Parts: sequence; C-alpha cells; structure tokens
Amino acid sequence: MVKSRITKSLSPDVNAQQAVRLVMELMAIPAASLREAAVAKVILAHLKRAGLPASAVSFDRAHKQSPFPTGDTGNLIIKLPGTVRRPRRMFSAHMDTVPLCVGAKPIRRGGKIVSANPQTGIGGDDRSGVAVLLNTLLAILRHKLPHPPLTFLWTVQEEIGLYGARYGDLAKLGNPAMAFNYDGSDGLVLGATGAYRVDIEITGIASHAGSWPEKGVSATTIAGLAIADLHKNGWLGHVRKGSKSGTANIGIINAGAATNVVCPQATIRAEVRSPDPAFRRRMLEAHRKAFERASRAIKNDKGKTGRLDFRARLEYEAFRLKEKQPVVAAVDAAARSLGMKLEKKVITAGLDANWLVARGIPTVTLGTGNRDPHTTAENLTIADYLDACQLTLRLATDVS
Repeated sequence: MVKSRITKSLSPDVNAQQAVRLVMELMAIPAASLREAAVAKVILAHLKRAGLPASAVSFDRAHKQSPFPTGDTGNLIIKLPGTVRRPRRMFSAHMDTVPLCVGAKPIRRGGKIVSANPQTGIGGDDRSGVAVLLNTLLAILRHKLPHPPLTFLWTVQEEIGLYGARYGDLAKLGNPAMAFNYDGSDGLVLGATGAYRVDIEITGIASHAGSWPEKGVSATTIAGLAIADLHKNGWLGHVRKGSKSGTANIGIINAGAATNVVCPQATIRAEVRSPDPAFRRRMLEAHRKAFERASRAIKNDKGKTGRLDFRARLEYEAFRLKEKQPVVAAVDAAARSLGMKLEKKVITAGLDANWLVARGIPTVTLGTGNRDPHTTAENLTIADYLDACQLTLRLATDVS
C-alpha cells in the first residue's frame, strides 16, 4: 500500500495486537454469501461491549430485493452524529466471502496471515476490510475521539453480484458526502470496470447414446463448439481488439445426468467485462453469435437442431472518479499526514463502489493488504493491514 511504513509508530488509538486478533477472528467465521448474519453478530458484540448505543444500529432489506432472497440478513449500518459539524463520511466493506474460504483457519506466519487449512483461502476478501472498519469504530468509541458525522456500512452479497450495495436503503445512510470502501490489496482505486452477467440455456434432443446417437442433438456439443469458437477468435480471457480491451469468462457449466444419453440440456453462466460500454456490448454480441452459430451447426439425422435461450443483464456499470474530487483529496491529505504515498489506479474487477457511485455517493476504494483472493494462496500482509487501519482512523477523525 505504501512506500513509507508507519506501523512501528502507531498512535495509541490503533492497537496493533488487537487489530490482528480482530481480523483473525473475523476470517474464521464460516459465512459465504447469503450467510452474513454470523459476521454481523460478531461485529455488534464487539461494538456493544465498547458502548455503542442500540439506537445507532440498523439493518436494511437489501437481501430481500436481490435475486437471492434467501440471504439471512441485510446490510448492517451504524450511524453516528458528529462531535463537530462537517459533511458526513461513510466507510464500507462487504461481509461475505467466497465458498472457498469457508472453513478457513487463519494463522500468523512471519509478517503475513495465511490459512492453516490447505483447502481454503483466509477470507481476507473482505474480512480484512470488515476488520479495518470495526477497528476504527472501536477506537473512536473507546477513546471518545472527535469526529464528523459518520456512517459505517457492512454490505452483503458482494461476491455474487454487489447486491448489498445495489439494493441498500440509501435513506438509512444519512446522506454521506463521500465514502471510503475497503477491498483489495493496495493503492487508491479511482475506477473499476463494468460487467454483464450472461445466462445461457441450451436445449438439445435426448436419445440413447449407444443405440441411436444420430437421433439426438447434444447440448454439450453445442456448448463445446461455441466455446471453442470464442477461444479461437480471441473473445475469452483477456480480450483485446485494436485499442479496446476487456475480459470474458465461461464460469459455470451444468449439463447431463447419464453417459448413455445424448445430453438434452446445458446451462451456462458467464461474464463479460470492460470499462468501455460500447466494447462490452460488442463482446457480448460476439458471445451471442458464437452460441447461435453452434446451435445451428449441430443437427440430428432428421435435420433438427437444438434451441438457445441467451440472456444478459448489466451487473454493474464502470466508473472513474477524477483526481480533483473531494473524496480523493481527502485520502491524499490523510495519507500525506501519515507519510504514506498511495498509487492511484483503475481496476478490472467490480466493487461495491461501482453501485455506490452509480447511486450518487462518490466512493474510492482502499486496499487492506489482502492478496491472492479466491485462491488457497490468499494471504494478508500485516503491515499493510495495520497501515489501512491507521489511515482509516485518520480519515474518520478528520475534523479540520
């Protein structure tokens, strides 16, 4: 995150040992998307012990508005009046992790936190962000630090579509003038890509694969032909066409139930990303045409073909903040006061910030030292995590 470290001279308001214990406790909670209530429970237990009044706590119903209404909680919101009159600032992080991180056993190894369970990541995406926010709020409460009006937002269902940020109740946030989101490894993220989520249903014709395979139309063969076409023509992985670029991935394929049946049905979930809306639509159309060509090409002995249902929805739009915007200037000033220098960047991932910006809240994203997310090699660099805690405390207590 930084070129100059401040972790060896942390102010008394940031307790390094406590901050590390807190993030390890949060990482160990087995709560992927739709099961974030367990994380919210731990957050509130810590805050209650620190004296947070119950009146400061609320939940919204974002989980009931998302395409996955079986989630067990909405976004957790903590709202504090300021001790000084200033514009409200908001801090956010998402509570869910990916399924790979359920069962994590975080341990400290040298200057990093890793998983003792070789089958899991540590869930630092985004429990490290959750911990940064919680550590900041605990310091404010315990030390009665002066601060502007503050909102802390812990979102749900980020990993499956940014639905907490997309459907969160803005009226409960207190109209923040700017927001600081915590997610990722390092730097100051000013912008992020946009994405389409693609759902493809291929209906073939079933037949006995040993006796009459020629009578069938295989849905998996259609899928395989389309995917091979996309790969051959450069529309999967990193996609570059002239000066335009993006990424595309076939993520999930479900098909078939028996080896002796020509597969009659295949379901595919994919994504297409690019910061350029026009090029993103071009990529999407290339995918549609590849599946249409494949569905026409595979025929049975009667000349019949399968059917295709290709559906795409905008998951989140791209955004890019200007470097002169107040929220960026606030981070620059706080970082300078701590001897930090943050790299400004635009990334190819989606963030809660995509929807917060789209919904009218200028939002930057800051790293927490978490690296290699969504893999078993995931790790948290402790020095960077503690720097994030210190920077966040400075941002939250800036009354200048």
